Amino acid sequence: MPRIAQLLPIPRRYIDAGVRRIGFHGLSYSYLLEELRRVAGAEAAQGRLILAHLGSGASMSAVHRGMPVDTSMGFTPAAGLVMGTRPGDLDPGLLMYLMRLDNLSPEQMEELLNHQSGLTALSGSTSDMRELLARRANDEKAREAYELFCYQAKKWIGAYTAALGGLDTLVFAGGIGERSPEVRAKICEGLDYLGIRLDPDRNAGSCGEISSQASRVCVRVIKTDEELMIARIVAEQVC
Repeated sequence: MPRIAQLLPIPRRYIDAGVRRIGFHGLSYSYLLEELRRVAGAEAAQGRLILAHLGSGASMSAVHRGMPVDTSMGFTPAAGLVMGTRPGDLDPGLLMYLMRLDNLSPEQMEELLNHQSGLTALSGSTSDMRELLARRANDEKAREAYELFCYQAKKWIGAYTAALGGLDTLVFAGGIGERSPEVRAKICEGLDYLGIRLDPDRNAGSCGEISSQASRVCVRVIKTDEELMIARIVAEQVC
């Protein structure tokens, strides 16, 4: 990421000590960029991209000319989008309020933010998107968890399109991004003004290019492979 995108608006002494927005899912994004280059060509991979890794851990990255412009996770993986057990972005004042309300220690707050929040907290029972989709018609909490997940993802797509000055390709990956046509359709609903239109039949197939012929933005589903990237890195170090 460019240095300006890594900065946090905190006292300068912490920035000078090296506190930065780090970002995560780098292995996934490296693979997706390589795979996009393979299936769509070098020109597509050099364009304005949003890579959406949506799973129990969820994040997005804005990429231009093969380089990261921004990423949704921050100093820790708890920031950004709503996730399975993490809340994503929160008002920092809320954290202090919760600590005072229940007299939480820093360790208890860390547990709450990393393991007791997100879709699990909203639904009251599960972080599994398949279960939320199956129950949403009759379970208000499940429906709210599903809708908030999609709403927040839609917001990040809009923000990153602005940061990139437009959008050429949107890639869905991760357990939810690769396997849930319903979630992809809900996220992309109403984004025609950005040039994003899905083809219902292609989207249902959960593979390859899923945008319609009328879409200005190419929308793809690419199965990510973080394990392969780890193996490559290890092999390079050994050799």
